[in-house]
Amino acid sequence: MKNALSRWWRAAVFGLCFALFGLGCALIGLFLWPLSLLLPRHGWREKTAKNFIRRAIGLFVWIMQMTGAMNLTVQGAEKLQREGLLVLANHPSLIDVVILMSLIPRPDCVVKAALWRNPVTAGPVRLAGYISNATGPQLVADAVSSMERGNNLIVFPEGTRTVPGGDMRFQRGAANIAVRGQRLITPVVITVSEQTLTKGSKWYRPPPRRPHFHVEVLDDVAVGTLVAGTEEPALQARWLTTWLEQFFKREITGYGPADR
Repeated sequence: MKNALSRWWRAAVFGLCFALFGLGCALIGLFLWPLSLLLPRHGWREKTAKNFIRRAIGLFVWIMQMTGAMNLTVQGAEKLQREGLLVLANHPSLIDVVILMSLIPRPDCVVKAALWRNPVTAGPVRLAGYISNATGPQLVADAVSSMERGNNLIVFPEGTRTVPGGDMRFQRGAANIAVRGQRLITPVVITVSEQTLTKGSKWYRPPPRRPHFHVEVLDDVAVGTLVAGTEEPALQARWLTTWLEQFFKREITGYGPADR
């Protein structure tokens, strides 16, 4: 009975947190949207919007911890306090992106085109100038340009959440950004003690125990050294994608999902 009550309580907390998230998105869009009409996309408007949204998301993550929806441990967060980073992470849960955005100054990310049209999320997404995945070949150039302006780009190389029990498969987009932007990669490994908000799961069916998210920021990876033997960017991206898959699989296995 105690476990059942705990699970129902966690479901109610998840629902409350997501309702607050939606309300926050709507308020940001309502009160800050005039800035998008008065100021150009890049520059002060973009920097201010990204940092404001980061703080709002940080409050959301704090509420989830204080209400018992989740626990969070972060190691190596100081490595994220820089500019122009390319942060690559695995993607076990829906809330990975908000956890990372709460830790990184001036966070940028690639978002689904649907979020640009959604009445709740369109305001913050357009205001901050997040990158739409509908831009096709322009996406890589937009991503590189964002990092050159000092933003920190968060990319999930899988392109979607990992299917529980499935094999991790990386797309080439992240590697293309790294190769063509000639950037270091800052890898982040995310593990969670319970399957939580995974692909296909429902927020109102939380795990039996409180999930513990563990975020480990690893040392930078020098892409130039890894692809030094190949000159063609397309081949470099293909080889780097395979290397990243193997690297993340090895690191995730090393950290485990475990209560920490």
